[in-house]
Amino acid sequence: MQPEKPLETLREAPHGLEVGAGRRQRRLAVLTQAGEGAPVVWLGGFRSDMRATKAEALAQWAREAGRPFIRFDYAGHGESGADFARWTLSDWLEDAMAVVAAHCAQPPVLVGSSMGGWIALLAARRLLGSSQRPAGLVLIAPAVDFSEELMWAQMPEAIRQTILRDGVWMRPSEYSPEPTPITRALIEDGRQHLLFGSAIATGCPVHILQGMADPDVPWRHALRLVEHLSGDPVILTLVKDGDHRLSTEEDILRLKAAVAGLATAP
Repeated sequence: MQPEKPLETLREAPHGLEVGAGRRQRRLAVLTQAGEGAPVVWLGGFRSDMRATKAEALAQWAREAGRPFIRFDYAGHGESGADFARWTLSDWLEDAMAVVAAHCAQPPVLVGSSMGGWIALLAARRLLGSSQRPAGLVLIAPAVDFSEELMWAQMPEAIRQTILRDGVWMRPSEYSPEPTPITRALIEDGRQHLLFGSAIATGCPVHILQGMADPDVPWRHALRLVEHLSGDPVILTLVKDGDHRLSTEEDILRLKAAVAGLATAP
């Protein structure tokens, strides 16, 4: 999954949120905007950050609409510190749960991009039956089970052996001069959170935005997710020429409309 390019904006200083304990303790960078109604929570993608294009666009929408908006960087991402390879999906899910607990006084709308889509579904499952059960989910190219389905299952045997032997494989990136560390811990931890293979319950409406020209998350992956969301109302929007970022002007308008539709629903 590719990181997004940030928009040029005035950089508001984030505040910190302590998460975890002992050697896993970390301080997350969080940005919040006040408003009325269901809080919108941004869950970014793998190696992306809270100041990326779509997050900034939603921040602008929230200001104009008077809606509360919360975004943050996972451990090892953006302004929450370096050492990306140290953390796994369990940590990033814990980050998301901590942000919701700290900043959502009423049911939120979770907006998950790529890996954030997987985390949004996992968070919704944990929040079922609670006062913070999501009011809705907007999932952008949701990379459900990506560590297993879109990484491990697609890797040549030689790369798998490198990960098992060395604990990490430095994956070259066409979007960054620095390679991305794919760790054995990431792969093995991801297996604790796999969703495909059984029904996925969110307890809320779901709107999925998926590009059909996405090289990272195939559009059929989104169809598979819809099949697993059999008990929830789901809208799937396929963008024929859409890539993984879905960050064109038209894509941003679709995203804002999807979020507004769920955030303003009774």
